[in-house]
Amino acid sequence: MTDRKEVEEALGKRAGFGSDVDIERYDEGAKDSQDMGDLEKLDDNLQQRMVNVGVMPDEENRDGTIVFVNNALSHCSNKAQDGLVIMSTQKAMETYDWAKDYSWRAIDPTKDKYTAKTYLEDSDGYFIYVKPGHHLKHPVQTCMMLGQERGLQNLHNIVVVGDNASIDVVTGCTTVHGTNDALHVGVSEMYLGENSSLAFTMIHGWNAKTAVRPRTNVVMEKNSRYVSNYFILDPVGTVQTFPVAFLNGRGASCNFNTMCIAHERSDIDTGGCVMHNAPNTGSEIVSRNITYGGKMVARGRLVGNAPGAKAHLECNSIVLRDGGSTQSIPELVATVQDVDLTHEAAVGRIAEDQIEYLMSRGLAEDEAVSMIVRGFLTGNLEGLPANLKKEIDAAIEKANEGD
Repeated sequence: MTDRKEVEEALGKRAGFGSDVDIERYDEGAKDSQDMGDLEKLDDNLQQRMVNVGVMPDEENRDGTIVFVNNALSHCSNKAQDGLVIMSTQKAMETYDWAKDYSWRAIDPTKDKYTAKTYLEDSDGYFIYVKPGHHLKHPVQTCMMLGQERGLQNLHNIVVVGDNASIDVVTGCTTVHGTNDALHVGVSEMYLGENSSLAFTMIHGWNAKTAVRPRTNVVMEKNSRYVSNYFILDPVGTVQTFPVAFLNGRGASCNFNTMCIAHERSDIDTGGCVMHNAPNTGSEIVSRNITYGGKMVARGRLVGNAPGAKAHLECNSIVLRDGGSTQSIPELVATVQDVDLTHEAAVGRIAEDQIEYLMSRGLAEDEAVSMIVRGFLTGNLEGLPANLKKEIDAAIEKANEGD
């Protein structure tokens, strides 16, 4: 049982990493439900903000969609009803007794002020459940919109993938209605059954003063597979996130892929941690970051607690403009003999010979730089939203113009 008094005391607890954010300067985000109806009938600006973070208003090739504006559920649709449950977290707790078994089991609400606030507010969020044996054909998309100046969006999300099931989730987070100075807190718990898989792509498109504090933990059973792709392309005030995957079943594996552009005055602290708690588990953490004058910290932690664990950590950064900073912090921990944990890190600039080669092929210098940066960020990643290349190009162009 969670001791509420201990959670209340945690309201003053700073996060372990990153800059501190004063929660008290923000007002609680509106909880009044505003049904959006047909997303294709929204105004052009709202639709474009959604598209920019990988959320398709036409819902074509999507098995489900859920949208929150501030702290209110504003849209929910399910096109794969036989194998999928998608609704708000609070509704799931009311509808299914078993859903309570997944609430605050993966994340300790006393972790820091952000988890404590979310717990004490009994925050809503999205609930996604894939029934055992079902493999969804198309991704489920979720969209978190901040639309209240000086507002606090604090959401509690739960994803459960049953045994022998699979799902891709695309999550887009953005600001609307001119919102700039606001705080987003997203507490997400994910549970993967035996022989299941979850690919989770998160694209953040905020504004220059937005504060962002995601909190994500993943609990994995035997032979499960988790892939996380996390993108920050637009200017942002401050981001701090350090998701943790617990590989509790033999043969479980995961990948964390983080790709960030740190614009001028942005303060970004990202990373990931994998706990290898069962035999023959594997993982890879890859961070690729570009700084255009902002502050960028990339953390990675691999912990080998069981024999046969094999994991690799890679942090690479490119500095394209003076005035900012970039830092890589790799950490390897082993508590048993039979583990294979490795890491590599590099910080530098784009090689001149690469630019010259592309220019010899007819590209202008800025076109050559953009191509190299885009390839550096996305690498060989598969399954990314089709519009992501366009958004990366737009973000690079804005940065080159001195946004």
